Amino acid sequence: MNAIRGARAFLGMSHTPLLGLATLDEPVERELLGAIANVREHVLQWAPDRIVLIGPDHYNGFFNELMPAFCIGSEAASVGDYLMPAGPLNVDAAIALAIADFLMDEGFDPAVSRRMRVDHGFVQPLQFVWGGLDTPPVIPLFINAVAPPTIPRVRRCRRLGLALGRFIDRLPGRTLLLASGGLSHEPPVPTLAHPDPQVRERITIRAEQSDEMRRAKTARVLAAGLALAAGDAGMKPLNAAWDRRWMDAIEHGRLAELEALSEHSISEEAGLSAHESKTWLVGRAALGEGIRGARFRHYQAIDELIAGYGLMFIDGADPQ
Repeated sequence: MNAIRGARAFLGMSHTPLLGLATLDEPVERELLGAIANVREHVLQWAPDRIVLIGPDHYNGFFNELMPAFCIGSEAASVGDYLMPAGPLNVDAAIALAIADFLMDEGFDPAVSRRMRVDHGFVQPLQFVWGGLDTPPVIPLFINAVAPPTIPRVRRCRRLGLALGRFIDRLPGRTLLLASGGLSHEPPVPTLAHPDPQVRERITIRAEQSDEMRRAKTARVLAAGLALAAGDAGMKPLNAAWDRRWMDAIEHGRLAELEALSEHSISEEAGLSAHESKTWLVGRAALGEGIRGARFRHYQAIDELIAGYGLMFIDGADPQ
């Protein structure tokens, strides 16, 4: 392990479970897969000793019966939804618990899960960069992005990231802050306002989904992507302008600009699931100040994937 303490880099990466399932125009798919390959090369060359993996959930691991704003996992396993591998993540339990302890001293109150279950929101970036779950040690940090009222506010996310950065100052070697989520999108994730009581029950009570339920969910999301690509008025369009403003602020460290956004405006302008973009804010705040410009940045708005799909790698300078 590198002897330098506090070295870190940031990777912001959208996720979409439809990549590999939905049919894309060949140039669009080639461009996206090329960008993913490019960012993979940057990360592997940087060679992190550990990954702080910041991601959301889509009612596969966290449910409304008890929905924390933030949760740190000292153990975690993938549920294997969509095309993701199932099984345990390589979690560094000691560092995960040390982060939770540190954040408590810093005035935060994260939940801790000794048996966290995660879905494609955590696993897809691991699959894209490392080919699966055989990765450097991971510290999973869940952020609620779908279930109000405990969706954390922008200001709180930035403060949490700054505190996380102070903890990383103490660590030997290289820490990759991997933020998975966003940008603009509104897939058919149900809420407690849904008229069907069975749907409300499904997103409230923790229960194992059957293969039939998973197939039906995949079919619904695929149909939503096709509807968005066809211009269906019932689907909320992607907002490339919003996405680029968010990415500009993240790249250049203008995080105070993001604090000016209201929670309502995020939902209205970028979609109900755009709150996932706050994973980027936490990770970028933890990277620290004085770093300007990305080593790699890419963006595509892809209706078939219901994704304003962004990639950004910022190589933080090693402390002296």
